[in-house]
Amino acid sequence: MGEVSGGGIEGFGVRGAVAADVPAVKAVIDAAFQPYVERIGLVPVPMEADHAANVAAGRVFVTGEPVLGLVVVEERPDHLYLDIIAVRPEAHGRGIGGLLLRFVDAHARTLGLDEIRLYTNAMMWENQKIYPRYGYEMTDRRVNGPYDRIHYRKRLV
Repeated sequence: MGEVSGGGIEGFGVRGAVAADVPAVKAVIDAAFQPYVERIGLVPVPMEADHAANVAAGRVFVTGEPVLGLVVVEERPDHLYLDIIAVRPEAHGRGIGGLLLRFVDAHARTLGLDEIRLYTNAMMWENQKIYPRYGYEMTDRRVNGPYDRIHYRKRLV
């Protein structure tokens, strides 16, 4: 398996994805979210994203060789939106998710933003344990059609 440490943006071993990474980005997201299809009764939105467009827009950052984890972020006027975080299931427990979340903090600071926002499906209860450990606070729960989502934010100090 690939290493997570080493060079990359801000010393995190994370780099901006390039067009050649699109198949790996899709594979990581599909592997990470496939277990939720049965639980939530529909295909999670990240599995249907336009990965090539996200990569082309500079929104995707990956780690590992081969790619083991990634984040998809979007700069907004007053915060950084963490759209997707995904780690290959066979790489769970190796600190990749934490590394990516710390990278997102550093990336937001580099952009001059002091807040990160995200949401997760309420049926993905594992996430409800993870995000608070990294300083995220629940701000809202919204139901929109078939989606029951819990919204989080993290204020950077």
